[in-house]
Amino acid sequence: MNVQIIEKNGRPEWAVIPYEEYERLVAEAEMLQDIQDFDEAKAALANGDEELIPSEVTYALLDGKNPLRVWREYRGLTQQQVADAAQISKPYLSQLESGQRNGTTEVMAAIAKALNVSLDDVVMSDQKR
Repeated sequence: MNVQIIEKNGRPEWAVIPYEEYERLVAEAEMLQDIQDFDEAKAALANGDEELIPSEVTYALLDGKNPLRVWREYRGLTQQQVADAAQISKPYLSQLESGQRNGTTEVMAAIAKALNVSLDDVVMSDQKR
């Protein structure tokens, strides 16, 4: 490698390298970061800290389907099971799923906990409604 060292006060301050070498080093650093990210994701999956979500769930959410219903159905739970776990009535959950009512933050948090997802996963933004 052809390197030019520039000193300041007798100490190395800068290293000048050919641009092609710089590009190669950047690409290798990015590849190393990708490998580390991949290893962390695999470890999180193995530890149960993360889960893989099927594309059908992702597409349903992106298509604007009600996230409460999407997550409940994905988890294989009935409305009654989720309502019981969230300590709300089944009709109230049904109204939330159909968009007839909006839940309080506390209710939505309880439902999210029952579905084992974050609050952000079950709250529809105004842009999605």
